Amino acid sequence: MPTFKTRRCRAIALAATWSIGLTALASPALAAKDVALVSGAFRRSIPVEDIEHLANTGEARGLLEQLLVLSKQDPENVAKLLNQKLDLPLVLTSRLINTRIGEAIIRRVGQILYPIYTPQPEVSIPALRAGVINGLHNSGDGLTAVDFLKAYPNEVLAVNLPALFSVIDKAQSISGLVQFFSDSPLDGLKEAKP
Repeated sequence: MPTFKTRRCRAIALAATWSIGLTALASPALAAKDVALVSGAFRRSIPVEDIEHLANTGEARGLLEQLLVLSKQDPENVAKLLNQKLDLPLVLTSRLINTRIGEAIIRRVGQILYPIYTPQPEVSIPALRAGVINGLHNSGDGLTAVDFLKAYPNEVLAVNLPALFSVIDKAQSISGLVQFFSDSPLDGLKEAKP
């Protein structure tokens, strides 16, 4: 038979659980409102509304329009990228991002995308996980960039531009290396023995 102290602890725990649950239901979920492009001391923010407007209409506005003009990007092509859905099953994705491999991938992405004032992995990794899982849950049929932003649990998502460009450069060099080997006659290399 539980003692008075045990019953009291259980009652407090139950009350705390209920209050947290009710608070979560009563308050609207956080979502990114801005995407901050960060490079050293440089920082410019683009409202998520402008990104969503571009995805929906193919027309850029505000700072986003200026950035696309400067980078000579076609807004319609960028809109297609923003609307590209990743068909990820919710349960499998949730399991995958909680494995060691998933942790390593999210840790790498967390060096590029993170909450603006708290880039530490203890904060950025759970925020990325939440953005992916909540985005998949909310959309129901895949994940787009806008779905992710609308589910990201921080008002400002920072994008570390030097880290992003470094990854892009590495990806381009890897694709070049793959292209080189796929275009070369590998059969001659396989037959040669040292």
